[in-house]
Amino acid sequence: MAGLIPQHFIDELLARIDIVEVIDRRVPLRKTGQNYSALCPFHDEKTPSFSVNPDKQFYYCFGCGAGGNAIGFLMEYERQDFPQAVDTLAMVAGLEVPKERTEKPEKVARRKDLHGLMEQAARFYQKQLKEHRDSQRAKDYLVKRGLSGEIAKAFQIGFAPPGWDNLMKALASDDGTRQLLIDAGMLISSDDKCYDRFRDRIMFPILDNRGQVVAFGGRVLGDDKPKYLNSPETDIFHKGKELYGLYQARKTVRNLERLVIVEGYMDVVALAQHGIHYAVATLGTATSEDHLRKVFRYCPEVVFCFDGDEAGRKAARRAMETVLPLMEDGRQARFLFMPEGEDPDTQVRTIGTTRFENLILNASPLETHFFDALSAGLNIDSLEGKARLSKLAAPLIQRLPAGVYRELMLGDLAKRTGLTATALQNVLEHNPPAEAEPPPRREPRQKPPAPSLPESKRDTLLYMISLLLLHPASANALFDEALPALNNPYQKTLESVLALLRKRPESSTAMLLGHWQGQPEGEVLTRALSLEKPNYDAEKAALALKECLSHLHKQQHQSELRLTVDKLRNANYAELSEDDKQKLREMLQRKAHGD
Repeated sequence: MAGLIPQHFIDELLARIDIVEVIDRRVPLRKTGQNYSALCPFHDEKTPSFSVNPDKQFYYCFGCGAGGNAIGFLMEYERQDFPQAVDTLAMVAGLEVPKERTEKPEKVARRKDLHGLMEQAARFYQKQLKEHRDSQRAKDYLVKRGLSGEIAKAFQIGFAPPGWDNLMKALASDDGTRQLLIDAGMLISSDDKCYDRFRDRIMFPILDNRGQVVAFGGRVLGDDKPKYLNSPETDIFHKGKELYGLYQARKTVRNLERLVIVEGYMDVVALAQHGIHYAVATLGTATSEDHLRKVFRYCPEVVFCFDGDEAGRKAARRAMETVLPLMEDGRQARFLFMPEGEDPDTQVRTIGTTRFENLILNASPLETHFFDALSAGLNIDSLEGKARLSKLAAPLIQRLPAGVYRELMLGDLAKRTGLTATALQNVLEHNPPAEAEPPPRREPRQKPPAPSLPESKRDTLLYMISLLLLHPASANALFDEALPALNNPYQKTLESVLALLRKRPESSTAMLLGHWQGQPEGEVLTRALSLEKPNYDAEKAALALKECLSHLHKQQHQSELRLTVDKLRNANYAELSEDDKQKLREMLQRKAHGD
C-alpha cells in the first residue's frame, strides 16, 4: 500500500550517507579548505561557485542559488521526485524504505484510479485524432499551424470528436467509473444528465512533474465558446501550481537556462516546433508565486511573454509584482511584448527561430520594465513626477529579498529621483509593502544592533533562520523567549524551525533541510543558506540570536510608537486633552532620540 516516508527514516538516511560521495559520483569535486567545490551543474559558469559542506552535509551555489541536502541534489540533478531520490539513496545506504499509513487506502486508490483514467482519456483522444471520421478538420488546423506529427506526439495532442458522449461511452463502463470521470472533470453531470465536457476540440493533455496526465485543455474547432476550455480543479489538478509544457521542457533540455512563460497552449507547442523547447504556459490564470517558485527550481531566469495590447500590459504589471519577492541574487526576470495583433505562435512562424530567440535574449530586464511601467504617464523631469515615482517604486523595491539586487534597485531609484538614501528610507517607512511592517530607520553605523545583523527586520528573521539552520543547538537561546508578532513572510518558518528543534534537538542541518523538502519552508531554508554569516560556533550563534530578538522587540516598540504618534498627530490638536497633548510631546521626544 502506498504511503508517506516516515520522517525518522529520512533523518536516519541523511545521517548514514555522505553528501560529498553522492555528489562526487556525479559532479567531480575538488577539496578547497574545509569544503569541496566544483563548477555548478545547474548553470553555466567558468569559475566554481558550487560548494559542498561535508560537516553540515549541504550544498550551495553562490552563482544561481541552488542549495539543499543530498536528497535535494538528486531531485535537481537527476530530475527525480522525492520518493525516487529517497529510494536511490536508500539503495546506496543498504536500507529498506518503510511507509507510513498516514492516508486512508481508499484515498490513495482513488488518486491512482483518477490518474489511470486520465491516461486512458489521453490515449482515447490521440486515437480519435488519427482515426475518427471528423478528425480531418483537426488535422488540417494543426498542419495549418505548422505542427509536425513528431511534435503532436511529444505533446500527446488529440481530438475530442463532436457529440455528447464519446468519452463516456468509451471509458465509463459502470457507475463507479462514470463518477470518477465526473470527479476528474471529464464529464459534466447536470439535471440527471451526464455528458462529455470536451466536444469538437483539439485536446492538449496537461502533465505534472512526473509526466502523469492530470488535466486537459481544449481548443474549439467550431464557433463554440470559450475558445479555450480547461479542466476544473480536482484532487489531482491545481491550476495555480501547474505549468503546461514544463514536463516536456525538462525532458528535452538537459540544463535549462531559462523558461519563457507564454499565454496559450499553441504558443508552447509552436515554439517547440521551431526548436524553442523552453516555453511554458499558465492554465487560464495569472502567473502565481507557486508557478514562479517552480520555474526557479529548474532554472535561474524567467521571461514573461505578453501581447502588446493593454491587457498584456496589465498582465505584465501583475507578473512584475508577483516576481519581486522571489528575485534573489542570481535570478533574472525579463519582459517581452509581441507586436500588436501577434502572439508567439504567429510571430515565430513569421520571423523564424533565430530572430525570435534574439527577441528573448534581448527582452527587457526586470529593472528596465519596472521603471518604465511605473514612469508611464509621469513627467519624471518635474519634482511632482519624481515624488510620485518614489512613492510608487520604493514600497515595491522593498518587496525584493535582501541582497545586491535590491540595493542596486534602490540606488537606481535614488539616481532617477535625486533623493538621498535617508529620504528614500523615509518614503519606505510611510509607504510599506502590503505584506510587511514599515522597515525601521537605520541605526547609526557606529552602533549596530548585532554583529552582522541585517538592517531590516524582514532580513533579521531570515538571518535567525540561517543561524538555527547551521547551528541547531543554538535554538536553546530562544526556547524560553517570546517572538514579537510581526507581519513578516519568514515568521512562520522561524516558528516552525524552533518548534521542530524543541521537539527534536538532535536535528542536523541536513535533517532540517530534509524535513521541509519541496515545501515553501524548504525554499526559505535554502534562501537562508545564501546569507553571509560570521564563522560562529553554537555558543556565539546563541548570543547572536538573543541580540536579534532584542533588536526585533525594539523595532516592534518603535513601530507601535510611530503608529501612536501618527494617530495623535492626525487628530485635531485643539480637541486633544491636556494628557494627550503631553503624551504627544513626550512621544515626539522619545521618537527623536530613537527610544
